[in-house]
Order: sequence, then C-alpha cells, then structure tokens
Amino acid sequence: MKTPSALSPQPSASLLMEKLVSLCKRRGFIFQSSEIYGGLNGVWDYGPMGVELKRNLKEFWWRRNVKERDDVVGMDGSILMNRAVWQASGHESTFSDPMVDCKTCKGRFRADQLDAIACPMKPSKKIATCDGEKTEPRDFNLMFSTHVGPMADESNKTYLRPETAQAIFVQFKNVLETSRQKLPFGIAQIGKAFRNEINPRNFIFRSREFEQMEIEYFCRAKDGLSLLDYWLEERLKFYEDIGIPRDKIHVKDIPDGERAFYSLKTYDLEYEFPFGIQELEGVAYRTDYDLTQHINHSGKPLDYFDEETKEKFIPHVIEPSAGADRTVLALLCEAFSEEEVTDQQGKKETRTVLRFHPRMAPVKVGIFPLLKNKPALVEKAQALARSLRPHMTIFYDEAGAIGRRYRRQDEIGTPFCVTVDFETLGDPDPALAETVTLRERDSMEQRRIPISELKDYLSDRVF
Repeated sequence: MKTPSALSPQPSASLLMEKLVSLCKRRGFIFQSSEIYGGLNGVWDYGPMGVELKRNLKEFWWRRNVKERDDVVGMDGSILMNRAVWQASGHESTFSDPMVDCKTCKGRFRADQLDAIACPMKPSKKIATCDGEKTEPRDFNLMFSTHVGPMADESNKTYLRPETAQAIFVQFKNVLETSRQKLPFGIAQIGKAFRNEINPRNFIFRSREFEQMEIEYFCRAKDGLSLLDYWLEERLKFYEDIGIPRDKIHVKDIPDGERAFYSLKTYDLEYEFPFGIQELEGVAYRTDYDLTQHINHSGKPLDYFDEETKEKFIPHVIEPSAGADRTVLALLCEAFSEEEVTDQQGKKETRTVLRFHPRMAPVKVGIFPLLKNKPALVEKAQALARSLRPHMTIFYDEAGAIGRRYRRQDEIGTPFCVTVDFETLGDPDPALAETVTLRERDSMEQRRIPISELKDYLSDRVF
C-alpha cells in the first residue's frame, strides 16, 4: 500500500493549466474539436469522462432547481428562432463587442481587454503596450447568422441563439397556462448558445459554443430585490454542494454604469481560476424589460392576471444564469492535485488525482480482479460489476498491476475502487469470503467490506 506524504508544491498558474489541459486529453475529458484537421478555435468536444462529468453537473442542477422545487418548471427551447425575437430583444442591433485590429501582427482583439491579452509577437508585453499599430475600436456583432429555407437572402436570415433566455420569455404565456403556476415561479432551461467571440481563450472558459443552465424567476416588482438576494444564497449553496468552497467564490455587486441597462441590480459569482478571478454565473434582476419588449414588438399579451386581486401586470424577472462549461472547468481546477506518495519499498512518486465531490465524479467506482489470469477472480469481479452498473457508473479494469489501475482511476477522479482478491473467494481465510477490498481515493486507505453491503455503502456516499 502506498501512503501520501506532504503535498507537492503546486504548479504555477500557467503550468497548472498546461497540466490540466494535458490531463483532460489523456484521460478523455475534453478534446480540441476537429483536431485531425487542425482544430477550430474556441470549440471543444467532450470525451467519455468529460461528458459524464458535465452530465452529472447538469443533472444535479436540474434536480436541485426543478425536481426538488414546486415553483420551478422546465422547458427546452429551440436554438433557431424567428429573427424578430432578436430584433425585439435588442440583440441584432446592440449585441456586440468593441474590436481592434493590429496592423503589425494582423491579430484581432477585444478593445476592452487589451490590458489582459499578451502580444502574439512579444508575449512579454500586453496588446495595450506593444508597438503594433492598431485601428480605432469598432463594434463587432457576436451572433452567428444563418438562413432558414432554400434561399440565402435577407428575408430568410436568422441567428444561432446567443443566449437561452429569450426562448423562455417568448413562451412565458404558454408555460404559465399549461403549468398552472402562480407568482412567484420560475422556468428553467439547460441548452446550447453560440457567440462569435473575438478572442476565445482559457481552454473551455470562453468559447464560441457553450451551454447555459438558466432560470427566469417571475415575480411581483415589490419582491424583486429580496428574491434577488434569495437566489444569490441558493446559488452559493449549490456550488458548495458540488465541491466548490464558498471561500473560492467572490460575489461582485455590479455597480451602476457597468450593469446591463435593463438590470436594476446584478451579482456576479466569480471563481478563483488559475488565470484569475472570473465570472461563473450572473444573478440579475432584469425587471420587466424582456416581456415588455416582446409585448411591444409582437403585439401579443404576455402579462399576468392575479385571480385573487384581479390585477393584470407584467411580471419582473430574476435570472440566475450559470455557464455549464465554465463550471466544469472550475470543478476540474478545484479537483486537480499532485502529491508525493511513498510505496512499500520506500520509493517516492508524484500522484496526480482529481478530488471531485463524489456526486460529480464521472465514474463512481472502479471494479478490479486482483489478477486477470485467475478465472475465478475475473468471473467474480465481472458479476460484481454487472450488479452495480444499473445503479451507478462503474469502470471495470483488469489490465496491468493493481497500483497502475488505482493511478488511472485517481486521474479521472473515481472516489472508490473495489478489488476482488483471493480473500473474496475464502482463500486463505474463509472468514473473509464474500468480502472485497474497498480503497478510498483521497486517503488511499483500504478496508474489507462484505459484498452484500457494498451497494448501499457506495450509494450513500456518491449521490
């Protein structure tokens, strides 16, 4: 058995990101999209481990915000919508970033981020202070345009949605009437959004295709500010429950002049990424701006009628909007660890481990026969794997030394490993028959546990 000694000195921010990106590719979390053709900047594919991690995150978000509440219902809006939606919301005319070109390096950059971006030709300098000749800032619309129908002309133009919220607003009346909800209530959605970012960067933090986990919580105007603070606390609890400590989350009260013009108050929840403190989620009080815009442009009623007071009004909205991909990156950064361990021969090595909260871990338990050339061990281990597979994600592995198999599971963050050994078969100690060796990821401690108790023991700890 190998035991941990002191934690190895943690790498610098840039080196940590290099190691994390390398680990993500090596262990099947995240790959560069279209890699064999040179890739596509700002677009990523999730591999077998990554898709499980992201699915666990989204399912827990849905469970916490929809299934465990009676005041939030779900919907799944389309990615393509009538162009009029984006004209009414203001996206077509105003959804842009300021862009500058550098005539020296031929690069294009966001004008409001020149102090943060390294010069491609002189990485020791930032774009703002390098000698390259730059153009004046100009607006660059971030929406991807496309055409619906056989003719690629202006009459058939629309966009890939840059946010998921507008689908909720335009379907507000339908959801209200069919769900029979009363204020306050929310509509939740998880879905893809697309933005033609000028400078995608920091791995999956800022990309051109991403996924949002979003709630539009409709309320009376008098309750807006108190509900904003309520949802702020709910969201902080959520991050704690997926393994991101509250002290790593910075709550930024966005001041006047920096908020969206329609927002009465906004909080940004920011995480301490290796590349700096950056936004994970926004909790915004959007007032009645969106519903009012769609009422004015469509001519259709999207107001609320209170049966008790006989009052008709346009609800206000609180919007907790989280980035699924950014949260996956935060989970990876928070979980990544390197430590020095010593084996039974006294040799030291560095163990890389992802210390995911068990409910987020892509694989919940690894199942191993001690030796693959012993049919009785293999059969027993495979039977155990079959019995657990309907209840949790397992990984069966019989290749290589048991220590190497443990290391592979450490690197994908598996919280528990179970080894079927000779004691399981009652040899040499009949008293240990039908027990297995259970190894815990973080402490690397091992103990015997009866097979009959294994499912309940694991279920209590991984969900």
